[in-house]
Amino acid sequence: MLKTFSITDIGKKRKLNQDYVFSSDRKIGNLSNVFIVADGMGGHNAGDYASRFTVDTMVEEIEKSFEQSPVKILENAIKIANRKLREKASENPSLFGMGTTVVACTVLGRFLQVANVGDSRLYVINDKITQITRDHSLVEEMVRMGGIDRETARTHLDKNIITRAIGATDTVDIDFFNVELKHGDIVLMCSDGLTNMLEDEEIREIVSGQRDIIEKAQKLVVAANNNGGKDNIAVILIEPFAEELTHDGGLND
Repeated sequence: MLKTFSITDIGKKRKLNQDYVFSSDRKIGNLSNVFIVADGMGGHNAGDYASRFTVDTMVEEIEKSFEQSPVKILENAIKIANRKLREKASENPSLFGMGTTVVACTVLGRFLQVANVGDSRLYVINDKITQITRDHSLVEEMVRMGGIDRETARTHLDKNIITRAIGATDTVDIDFFNVELKHGDIVLMCSDGLTNMLEDEEIREIVSGQRDIIEKAQKLVVAANNNGGKDNIAVILIEPFAEELTHDGGLND
């Protein structure tokens, strides 16, 4: 039984929440479930508009897609959302320059199909924490080229500069990942408002330390805010093989 919980928080420094999430453990179009995190950018209300519009457009496109391939469904939804967001920006000067990250996934039995644009992340957590997505950011490129180390990247002045975003260009380059899940895995999707405030190991300890999925998510948000809460925080947690209680109080897998 799949179990999930999602939450966003404005954080301690921002006046507007530009993070937006969608979480459905029910069938959307030809996908058994759909989960999306978007972290918007742009002045005034533009970032808020970009993230919400992109997610809503993606869900609408997924719902009416005749495709059977999860990769194709997610790819088409993201590309159409990118085109429509660009159109909206060209129609309204106050929305010019807006954009958003997107990380989306669907659970297909014991496999996880992931699509990513930007620096919002998807992790798989068990006895260790593994980042599945790759950040499309300037500092990540610097790390890959050997210019700086991972620790320096965390506090680098340019760490918020991303190299790919929905709405940035007419065409969008999307990364796809296929992950085989195992019993005990927990999937975490989040914006950088979480990962900039918490080390990966801190995230793993919080997620592993609570039994209830709601408490896990809430504690992640509290910890990020306690560490400064410098940005909006978005979290989706998914337990693909959640145990369910039997009638006699025991546990079933």
